[in-house]
Amino acid sequence: MTDMKLNNEKSVLNLARPPRQKTPRYLIEEEAAYSANETLARMHSDAEGLSHNEAEARLAVFGYNQVAHDKAPPALVQLVQAFNNPFIYVLMVLALVSFFTDFWLPARRGEETDLTGVIIIVTMVTLSGLLRFWQEFRTNKAAQALKSMVRTTATVQRRESAQQPARKQEVDITTLVPGDIIWLSAGDLVPADVRLLDSRDLFISQAILTGESLPVEKYDVTGNVASKSSSESQQGASLLELGSVCLMGTNVSSGTAKAVVVATGEETYFGSLAKSIVGNRTQTAFDRGVNSVSWLLIRFMLVMVPVVLLINGLTKGDWLDATLFALAVAVGLTPEMLPMIVSSNLAKGAIAMSRRKVIVKRLNAIQNLGAMDILCTDKTGTLTQDNIILEHHLDCAGVENSRVLMLSWLNSHYQSSTPNLMDRAILRYGETRVSHAVADYYSKVDELPFDFVRRRVSVVVGDRRLGQQLLICKGAVEEMLSISVAEREGKLIQPLNETRRAELLALAHQYNQQGFRVLLVASRVLPDPGLQHALSVADEQGLTVEGLLTFLDPPKESAAKAITALQENGVSVKVLTGDNPVVTARICQQVGIDCGTIVTGDDIAAMNDEQLATVAASSTVFAKLTPLQKSRILRALQQQDHTVGFLGDGINDAPALRDADVGISVDSAADIAKESSDIILLEKDLMVLEAGVMKGRETFGNIIKYLNMTASSNFGNVFSVLVASAFIPFLPMLAIHLLIQNLMYDVSQLALPWDKMDREFLRKPRKWDARNIKRFMLWIGPTSSIFDITTFAVMWYVFAANSPAMQSLFQSGWFVEGLLSQTLVVHMLRTQKIPFIQSRAALPVLLTTACVMVAGILLPFSPLGAMVGLVPLPWAYFPWLVATLLGYCLVAQGMKTLYIKRFGQWF
Repeated sequence: MTDMKLNNEKSVLNLARPPRQKTPRYLIEEEAAYSANETLARMHSDAEGLSHNEAEARLAVFGYNQVAHDKAPPALVQLVQAFNNPFIYVLMVLALVSFFTDFWLPARRGEETDLTGVIIIVTMVTLSGLLRFWQEFRTNKAAQALKSMVRTTATVQRRESAQQPARKQEVDITTLVPGDIIWLSAGDLVPADVRLLDSRDLFISQAILTGESLPVEKYDVTGNVASKSSSESQQGASLLELGSVCLMGTNVSSGTAKAVVVATGEETYFGSLAKSIVGNRTQTAFDRGVNSVSWLLIRFMLVMVPVVLLINGLTKGDWLDATLFALAVAVGLTPEMLPMIVSSNLAKGAIAMSRRKVIVKRLNAIQNLGAMDILCTDKTGTLTQDNIILEHHLDCAGVENSRVLMLSWLNSHYQSSTPNLMDRAILRYGETRVSHAVADYYSKVDELPFDFVRRRVSVVVGDRRLGQQLLICKGAVEEMLSISVAEREGKLIQPLNETRRAELLALAHQYNQQGFRVLLVASRVLPDPGLQHALSVADEQGLTVEGLLTFLDPPKESAAKAITALQENGVSVKVLTGDNPVVTARICQQVGIDCGTIVTGDDIAAMNDEQLATVAASSTVFAKLTPLQKSRILRALQQQDHTVGFLGDGINDAPALRDADVGISVDSAADIAKESSDIILLEKDLMVLEAGVMKGRETFGNIIKYLNMTASSNFGNVFSVLVASAFIPFLPMLAIHLLIQNLMYDVSQLALPWDKMDREFLRKPRKWDARNIKRFMLWIGPTSSIFDITTFAVMWYVFAANSPAMQSLFQSGWFVEGLLSQTLVVHMLRTQKIPFIQSRAALPVLLTTACVMVAGILLPFSPLGAMVGLVPLPWAYFPWLVATLLGYCLVAQGMKTLYIKRFGQWF
């Protein structure tokens, strides 16, 4: 194939298509406005199909029939991304500075070097990053394994050359090109956006695009329905409602069709949705929260560290020691363990959720789940069972009737075409209610399958007991009434007049308004000797209406309970569906959702962003939505500071899943929906989701607990350092002491992921609140400084540690008191209740804090303490220590009560 030939091929096809308009948006939508023959001409094809050379030329021009999708990055990239955290950047900068001041510079001078600080920081950063990498790597692999297998071939009609006759052959769907003629049959995946040329009894399931389980009728508007012109039959219809087109990703439930490929790959409706979700996601609530808190602490550090440096440099005169001490303060101010605490909390939450058959693809989604205050959900398969059931079998008076059930069961049992969802519902319902002996009394004689002109299916059965043949017909209400002349009322058969026709139509409409789909059942005894020819449309006359069948996709048993539980826990539920408002309203009423005024996609299309924001906040149910309208609603809610989750499983849900703060899908969902989601449910159960919300809040509570404790405690230490530095002629604590103290304090909190949260905390959605963290630091931090200062006084006046010669004793006394008060603060601040009495920490937290406190007391008496400049404390020190700690507990509890009363919250 030469370049000239390629260019010619492309230019011909481009000329065949007018410039793209903003509306309609898709190629297939443009072609639906033309007749089948016009589409073939515009595609430079014919009913016989393309030759192999033509197909190859077009493949080179249009590319493979593939859609864009995200893939999990390589393991090395995932490893690098695991360290992408603002705190980690700060810690690495501090590690570099520490390496320069503690190792490189002393080594150049021939002085003693110390890598303790560098090792501590690098160890914490490494553990945190590796933990996050390992968990997300495992969940990405698990999510990849969940992807469903798809059909990879299509039946295409091609010619070896332009002169040879066409023949059917199987080709890889990725090699299909515009202009190809394909054949579809039951079970086939529609491999591209196609325009029907010919069809017979064609049902297409669009569940993957719309979420709705019932297949829709598709037909060639110039074929059996030729009386309806293309413009008449399709005028005003949305893309998914167009009868003459089938979209990539849908599948054939029954029937056969011949079609021409109009669009492939990214030009398809499927492809456009896939393309819209590929690339970087917008920041979620978790990302925004972490960044706000990170910058709060970084700004605080940039203010405090220079102040410490200046005070110590000016008052002590040794700027090198002052610099090292200021660096230690910077490290002390940084919650070094935050990345690791966050990762271990999220990993623990992911493990706990996996036991409940929930796979967490992105760890951050756990916190977003806890912060979620609005859950937007699709209807089908989420609120409903995604399983059509037979609800009523009524006679013409609207009373349950076993004869109606028996006749409909025989009709469904004996038809040879692939049973649709309503036939399956009838067979399933009748399995235990219709005696199996019934089938022995009857034998099949003939049938007339369903088609879209008649909109009914007929079966003739022979009754061995009565020696007669019975025609049983089942179908759409209007079409059935048009061929019926009588109705059965009990054992009587009455003529069907216009009044009764109107009443039966009204009864069917009444059930439609309640969300039911309705079929009519009618019959006729054939005169002796019975059917003597193939059953035809002419035989479907003079029928007697037996009654009605109503069908419903019922709500899940757990849906109402789960929605109530979510609402009680501060999560409001909004329904965003492509289904019609009537069916949606009924399901919502059954599960306890107040519909109010239902907003439709047409309403939203006419709104600007400001109007939509108002409507999105005040309305609960949205119906007949397009995928992009779902995303618009989500963004409107997010702009009002809501954390929004979205639960969906279809391709049409993929953009919303990606735009939500937490996207939730199921393992049976479309591949693109699973790729776009953060959490995958192995069971489509809202109760699992409610449990996940509570686990998310518990996980976030333990994270924010650590952050508040550490930030306030570190601020208290720095405040104490500033006071001591201003009045004491030596450093109140060496840099190495600060680093060790900080490390031991962080170790005492490593068990926090296993801690419990107060029930009151779990009752409401929780978000990152940098303002409250700042307030918490400024109010609670100085509380510990009060007792630091009293310790200074005790060491200065009681134990005469008031000169440079006695600074080691002073530093040892403050080291122990500071460490024990910091560790004790874990229990004081972890709950808004009275610690140890009204709320007790989990056993792992009790053990780690106890071990750290014992280690802190023993350290000055150990060889390690001597190595870092600590000295044994006199026994008389310890009664003062106990009194100090008791006083601290009382004041901290009082401050906590005052804080909650003043600001109405704790964490």
